[in-house]
Amino acid sequence: MIARPADNPSRAAGAAPSIPARGSFDIRALDCIDFLRGLPAESVDLIVTDPAYSGMNRHLRLGHGRIVGHYGKPDNARWFHEFSDDPESYAVFLGECHRVLRQNRHIYIMFDSFSMLTLGALVRDCFDVKGVVVWDKVHLGMGHYFRRRHEQIVFASKGRRKLSRRDLPDVWSVPRIHRAAYPTQKPVRLFELMVQASAEPGFVVCDPFCGSGSSGVAALQGDCDFIGADIDARAVDIAEDRLARFMATGQDPLEPVR
Repeated sequence: MIARPADNPSRAAGAAPSIPARGSFDIRALDCIDFLRGLPAESVDLIVTDPAYSGMNRHLRLGHGRIVGHYGKPDNARWFHEFSDDPESYAVFLGECHRVLRQNRHIYIMFDSFSMLTLGALVRDCFDVKGVVVWDKVHLGMGHYFRRRHEQIVFASKGRRKLSRRDLPDVWSVPRIHRAAYPTQKPVRLFELMVQASAEPGFVVCDPFCGSGSSGVAALQGDCDFIGADIDARAVDIAEDRLARFMATGQDPLEPVR
């Protein structure tokens, strides 16, 4: 089990993001761009992330209402802030991901159907796209026409790197979480597959949209270090508490083993 340092440098006011020492994690309450710009060039080994896009919520309407309500607004405090997914902002985000990722390393970016159509192709401007993995959520979700049951994960590289595992298909059947503690909480298993395919023990795994910290749990399970950020301080508090408890007990408080 990796031991975490007693003090948490991520809570130091005004401190710049830093790469965690071996066996620690560091989560920042920062906008994704500010967070990435504060990291040294070629300082992380794997990026796995699920951006909270505003495009679907802003443009895609189901019946008479929006798909998930007004994120981050007082009338719906359960939902947190989103990333403005205009092409210009997204290009800056991808450019910073490319800068901080080491050569011959991988990146995984999750997309819903709407963001995949509007932004997915932009990944090719910065990375060598190797394929698209389909996340089969197993259980049906919402849908005004066809009920949604999947999301996409763009898998790309900076330079050349083989997968650590060659037995994985491009469809991952991982049940989505019901009654999650966090509104956009993804299963740890989803990120675990990315870590198993593209990381080695001691790698630094980075998630600029870490949310509830599922990616951090997967990184620590793989004997990797984790550095992440979220714009919402509530998410950071949830993720920090989750990872600290996981490292202390070996149990994930948000996905307990049943």
